[in-house]
Parts: sequence; structure tokens; C-alpha cells
Amino acid sequence: MFDSSEDLSRRLVELHEQFREAFPALCRVAVALYDADTDFLRTFIHSTHGPVPLRLYEARLSEVPSLQILAESGSTRVIPDLEALPESCSRHSSSLRGLNYRSSYTVPIRQGETFYGFLFFDSQEPGYFTTRVVAHLAVYAQLISLLVISEMVPVRTLKGAIQAARVFSRHRDEETGEHLERMSRYARLMATRLAGERNLPDWYVEYLFRFAPLHDVGKIGIPDAILLKPGRLDPDELEIMRTHVTKGLELIDGLISSFGLDAIPHVAMLRNIVGCHHESLDGTGYPRGLKGDAIPLEARITAIADVFDALTSRRPYKGPWSNADAAAFLREHAGTRFDPQAVEALLGQQDEIEAIQHAFREDEVG
Repeated sequence: MFDSSEDLSRRLVELHEQFREAFPALCRVAVALYDADTDFLRTFIHSTHGPVPLRLYEARLSEVPSLQILAESGSTRVIPDLEALPESCSRHSSSLRGLNYRSSYTVPIRQGETFYGFLFFDSQEPGYFTTRVVAHLAVYAQLISLLVISEMVPVRTLKGAIQAARVFSRHRDEETGEHLERMSRYARLMATRLAGERNLPDWYVEYLFRFAPLHDVGKIGIPDAILLKPGRLDPDELEIMRTHVTKGLELIDGLISSFGLDAIPHVAMLRNIVGCHHESLDGTGYPRGLKGDAIPLEARITAIADVFDALTSRRPYKGPWSNADAAAFLREHAGTRFDPQAVEALLGQQDEIEAIQHAFREDEVG
């Protein structure tokens, strides 16, 4: 499923092995990414010798003042002994202590005024991060930070280019910014719930969240008379609308080529989302009529997230369905159109669904 040869997590493991030769007690290196839109820090990649203390973990930066200070100042931090922290310390520190980690070194990942997240070094020896150790690790910290930034910048550039294309094409349809925010977070809910049984790493969940909002980018190339039609499309119009999938793949490939974005990580996942989110489990979808597991998981998840939000949102041609009615629709079509496990992964998190709907409500009109 994953292109491990290009995976940043593998490069992190390789670097960790290099500096463990000199510092064998350095048993964990981890990166958490920051989402400025929601103020969340989320686990991303790690290299760990022994049990993993944190997986698929997130926390608001504003609720961890010590890290917020580092993010704003760009300063690094050494904690000589985690046992000396108060019992009320963050879940991150508590989880480390629970697995006998005793000291840590934290480096904010920044480029200019942009804050990307944190790099954490952890050891099970108290007082391990001496001035000498920190001075040596600073070089590796800079290298790892540059690798992380080099992965994030092309993704941001691609999303910016697509947003500009939407503006220049006067792209206006039912996919409001709030719709894309909600459906991408529904996708994250599903992937997080499925991570254990499907062996999905943290970075997979992160890139799914980032790429899911681009699923219908090909609608930029659909004529307004069809795209904005308030009623049901006739058969000819429907055939034209369905071309948004191949148009989306062409647009993604063209932007990557034009903007020199060949370094975008996991571009295969992005192409799977754009190209396969209208496939159905029973083979009746389009454009390729794929069946079952031949449909990439990221596309199956994106399809459910997109449909659930479309059903529960107001459109020019319909009112919003209740969450219960939308859930009944997904379950009715689970196994034929939708992945049953992914459907239940979403619907089993009603509190989280309602929190997303509350946070990203549509603006009232009139």
C-alpha cells in the first residue's frame, strides 16, 4: 500500500540508526505536525526502539503552554528528568514516563515565520541530553527539520495552486470551504479508527487528511451550466459531469509538472483519491468500474466522507438530512457502494461528527 522507498519515516529511521551508534541511549525520535487552522499538534512519524508511547495522538498547542512558548520563540528545550514534572503534565509527557522515558530534547520546526511542528528526542536515561549531546544532535535536528519542511512545502504549494485555479475559473459549486473542512475531518476520523486493524501509520492518516479536500478538483473543468444546475442532470449532462475525475487527474499532473512539484510525497495517494472516489465496492462506479479491495482504501474513505457531508448539508436543490438519516443511507449501501468497515468507523463516532459540524457550520444566508 505504501511507497516505503520514498517514505520520510524510513529516512528518519535510517538517521536514527546513524546517531545511535554514538548515542545508543537515544531510543526515540519523533515528529509532530501543527495544523494552524485548528491549533492541533498531531503525531506524524517516529523511530522508536521499544514500545511506541504515542500513536495517532493530537493536542491543541494552546493547551500545552510550554510547547506554545517554544513554537513562538523558536527556542529548544531540554527536560533532564521527566519524573520531576508535576502529575498534571501533558499526556505526551505522561505517556513517555509510563514507558520509563526519563529525559527529552525538543526542537521546534520552523522556516522563517512559519511553524511546522516539533522534533522530539527521548531517552530512558535521566540527564542524558548534556550540552555535548545536544550540540551533536543539533546537526541532525536541522537535517530532519529540512526534510520535514521539504515534504510540506510542495503540498502547500499544490493546494495554493488549486485554490488559485478555482478563483480564476470562477469555480462555484456546492463544495464550500466548510464542506471540505468537514469531509477531510470525517476522513481523518475513519482512518484513525481503522488504523489498528489496517496497520495505517500516522503519516498515512495525515496525508489522507491533507489530500481528501482535493478529491473533486476536476470540477474546475466542468461547464457552469452543468456544474451549477439546481435540478437533476440529464444523461448527457451526467456523462459530462463524470469527466471531472479524469479532468482532476490531468489537472493534478499538469500542476505538478508546471510548478515543479515532483517532490510531493505520496502523490500516488492523491491520484487514488482524485481518480477513484466515485468507484463502488460492487463495481458499478466510475470511471474504471473497480471492485472491492481494488479500490484504494483512501478513495473508499474519501467517498464516504464526501457523501455523508453532502447528505447532511444544505444544497440549492435540497435541505440537509439529519445525521440519523444519512447514517441509515450509508448503512443501506454498505457492502455494495461503500466499505462497511469504514462506514461503521465513521458512524461509531457521533460525538466527534457533531463537534466537526459545530466547528465548521455553514454561514446562514438571508
